[in-house]
Amino acid sequence: MINKYIEHTLLKQDAKKEEIIKLAKEAKEYDFKGVCVNSCNIETVKSELLGSGVKIVSVIGFPLGCCTTSAKVYETNEAIKLGADEIDMVINCGRLKDGDYDYVLNDIKSVKTACGKHVLKVILETDLLTKDEIKKACQLAVKAGADFVKTSTGFVKNGVGAKAEDVKLMYNEVSPYGLGVKASGGIRDFETAKEMIGAGAVRLGTSSGIAIIHGEQE
Repeated sequence: MINKYIEHTLLKQDAKKEEIIKLAKEAKEYDFKGVCVNSCNIETVKSELLGSGVKIVSVIGFPLGCCTTSAKVYETNEAIKLGADEIDMVINCGRLKDGDYDYVLNDIKSVKTACGKHVLKVILETDLLTKDEIKKACQLAVKAGADFVKTSTGFVKNGVGAKAEDVKLMYNEVSPYGLGVKASGGIRDFETAKEMIGAGAVRLGTSSGIAIIHGEQE
């Protein structure tokens, strides 16, 4: 069942508490893999999801990835303290494009250290990267000890989000080292979700989880 691939997501800056509660209740009802929320909403979903087995995922350095490493580490510590099970961090795309690979590596590694035993997913923002840059970002995530690479934040203006060709490229780079791929951004129906899984994704970040489930059942 595709439900166990889905991280039911609500990261809009104007999301109200009632919407966050609804998200958590839907995640329980459909037995999704997780919910993905901003850190200010962790406690709200935690109380709703208690005993459900649904993972709480929170985003770090979101959506730009351009804050300092120490700020990302602080955010990570706070999110875990509040109850996050998994962390999705955004890399510094500008530093990657500059070829400052030591900076990007240290950025990821520092957040992974803060995560400890908690899963770390590294958001590459593939809409902003060339194929070679995607490969390099994947290699840095592997070297830093991350657990997943993830396509997108879904916040790039005019961005496509997850593309099957990028998911496949990421899968080929990281799967030999035991990392997973999370596809996110623009996944709104069952056919697209199935395409991403076929390309190698083992997680799907989407706000359209219920529509995807209904599409699978048709």
